[in-house]
Amino acid sequence: MTQQDVTFTVNGTPHRVTVEPRRTLADVLRDDCGLTGTHLGCEHGVCGACTVIVDEVPVRACLMFGVQAAGGAIRTVEGLAASDGTLNVLQNAFQAHHGLQCGFCTPGFLMLATWLLERDRPFDEAEMRHVLSSNLCRCTGYQNILAAVRAAAKELGKWAESVNA
Repeated sequence: MTQQDVTFTVNGTPHRVTVEPRRTLADVLRDDCGLTGTHLGCEHGVCGACTVIVDEVPVRACLMFGVQAAGGAIRTVEGLAASDGTLNVLQNAFQAHHGLQCGFCTPGFLMLATWLLERDRPFDEAEMRHVLSSNLCRCTGYQNILAAVRAAAKELGKWAESVNA
């Protein structure tokens, strides 16, 4: 099978890997880069457990080929905490609001919420629910996840009160 050299940056660290063009970004991150925080759930792009940020856009890593990430800047859940292991505002909010149970979906929710929090504009309850509804959780009932993202947004000055709230 043909292999291709691919270079990209993951969490600020350059990586060069040789991959078969048919391999997904999720597999490349997990197997070739050793970043196993990106979880594989459905492998059909439905559950969102594999969500990463590529060039500032959230993507399902199970639906993107590794070769498509060539030259890109990828962020995974491993890149959220500080280099000394200190959790960021969102991670602390997930902990404080019990936004996880089994933890399988957590990396995908953290990455999707990170994208939401890093945009140049605030968001409200309706937009938060709309964005986060694309990821699935089988344990929490979502309320604690929503509470965690809401708390982080308020702390970061990204929360916009809804006119219908």
